[in-house]
Amino acid sequence: MSLAGLRAMSKRGIDFLHKRIENNVPETAKADVVSIDELTHKLIADAKSVGIKRGEIDEEVDSLYRTILDAVVHFDPGHPE
Repeated sequence: MSLAGLRAMSKRGIDFLHKRIENNVPETAKADVVSIDELTHKLIADAKSVGIKRGEIDEEVDSLYRTILDAVVHFDPGHPE
């Protein structure tokens, strides 16, 4: 695969991640291990259902779990990061 193709794949993955967190992480989500693990597994399943491989997301973030945890901890409705 070309470098441009890889960039497009990782952009697609990161775009999915941002939209998924923005639209599907409830403001009432708890920052505990079980809740974050459930949100992480749901995000991976949702990505797979639309043809996005986990690797496309992992290429852009150090830790998917940590990214979701940060989104829950720093949730601020109406204020984009």
